[in-house]
Amino acid sequence: MVMAQHWYAKAPLMDGLPLLDAPGFWAAHLADLSDGFPAEAFGVDAADAGEALERLHDRSAWPVFTVPLAGGFAIVVHYNSGEEFTTTDYFLTHRDWSQTGPRALVLASDDQDRIGPGLCWPELAALLPAPAEAAGVTDPHARLLLLLPVLGDADAPPEAVEAVAEALVVQGAPADCEALAAQLLEGHPMWGAATWTYDDDERSWLCDGEHSPRQEPLGERLPDVQRAALEAVLGGWHATEATLPASGL
Repeated sequence: MVMAQHWYAKAPLMDGLPLLDAPGFWAAHLADLSDGFPAEAFGVDAADAGEALERLHDRSAWPVFTVPLAGGFAIVVHYNSGEEFTTTDYFLTHRDWSQTGPRALVLASDDQDRIGPGLCWPELAALLPAPAEAAGVTDPHARLLLLLPVLGDADAPPEAVEAVAEALVVQGAPADCEALAAQLLEGHPMWGAATWTYDDDERSWLCDGEHSPRQEPLGERLPDVQRAALEAVLGGWHATEATLPASGL
């Protein structure tokens, strides 16, 4: 796939952060993963979910969400309504990388080329705390739900269901939402859940998913300093044992 952030250079981008508080946002953002569940499973009605979906698919204003990470890294979520269908792209970026060059690494995309999954559960768990004084999506529950479409881990532990359910409840879902949480962890329908292994030599998680960009080490062509920083952001050695606190997020 030939895709980079320069595709968005002249696009009608808008900051999506205010949309996170809109009724129906999470039902709309996670619609592909929650097939079979009504909007009420998220604690909203169908009208609110439909309105939120329209805003996400607005051709005149493409929402962009920035999930700040430590060390100058960020995951940027772009809604793209420039083609016949709206797609969503997830890029890993760094403040020192060119925003118009190839250094924006693609983690996932639900366009026709279907790229994903881009994260395993230990990595996603490591990304939930936001850096101090960061701007963008900083709430750990919102970060988890926003990045769920990138996830696809067949070995996600039981606490992953608990964490997703907690995040859903904080965002307004009914208390008995474990079934919805479990389905959301089954992976995006375009690529599903895959098996991940940690390669000690490459210092990276590797994915066996057919459409995953993580079949190769993430950031393998980065300078050593940036590669080490990225490894630290994603949990490094500790990622193999990453869990959430017993009290949740």
